[in-house]
Amino acid sequence: MFMILGYPAPLMFGQLLLGLINGAFYALLSLGLAVIFGMLNIVNFAHGAFFMLGAFVAWGLLEFLGVNYWFALLLAPVIVGIFGILLEKTLISRLYKLDHLYGLLLTFGMALIIEGLARNQFGSSGMPYRIPAILQGATNVGFMFLPNYRAWVVVASAIMCLVTWLIIEKTSIGATLRAATENAPLVQAFGINVPRMITLTYAGGVALAAFAGVLAAPIYSVNPNMGANFIITVFAVVVIGGMGSILGSIVTGFGLGIVEGLTKVFYPQGSATVIFVVMVIVLLVRPAGLFGKAA
Repeated sequence: MFMILGYPAPLMFGQLLLGLINGAFYALLSLGLAVIFGMLNIVNFAHGAFFMLGAFVAWGLLEFLGVNYWFALLLAPVIVGIFGILLEKTLISRLYKLDHLYGLLLTFGMALIIEGLARNQFGSSGMPYRIPAILQGATNVGFMFLPNYRAWVVVASAIMCLVTWLIIEKTSIGATLRAATENAPLVQAFGINVPRMITLTYAGGVALAAFAGVLAAPIYSVNPNMGANFIITVFAVVVIGGMGSILGSIVTGFGLGIVEGLTKVFYPQGSATVIFVVMVIVLLVRPAGLFGKAA
């Protein structure tokens, strides 16, 4: 059997794949958090709840309306994004001039309410969500069998991250968004509706979480706790990458997923804490994060 550093190649590549899959979700979720914090200065602790809602909406569309996975992948982020608009208009918009702590407490309370309602309605046991037929099975790549759906998750996540980065960093819309965060009155003086832009930005960040939730639904059981299982790790990823850094969230998300996967090979006991160890080291050396800017 082919060995790498004394370990069987299938084991090594299998853990790398698992790390890439986790990294794909870390990147998408931390990207949504970075968009919301970078543009709105809100620490959105409800992000895990929106991730869970995306999975539940996809499951509900299939269960009650017969909407397949591919349409759910488009519809669920839109539906959850509209829900995010309602929350932003009624609650979050009142906090923009207050300390970050108020936003954190409000969104934390929102997460508890959303997850509690889902748990009360559906229970804590997971519900299966079928992998689409075209992505079932696995492909023999020589050293291992690569599950088709998991490969799709990595590719879809990378494409979505790239598109989001290009929109924010390389387009006039992104430039306007960044300018609005620096000097909203000046941007509004040019006839741009800044409050509407802020609302749509929050909806976009929420939709990214819902998109990740739909991708996760066939891998993890659709259950009210699925967002809570990710959110603490995702916040650590955001801190390591740099709060509000779009590129930092993407690179750090995928990178730490790989580090976590490799840790399961070389030191399995440390796989649950390695990301937090990295966070402590980064904060000691560079408090603003790897890609963040010092205040």
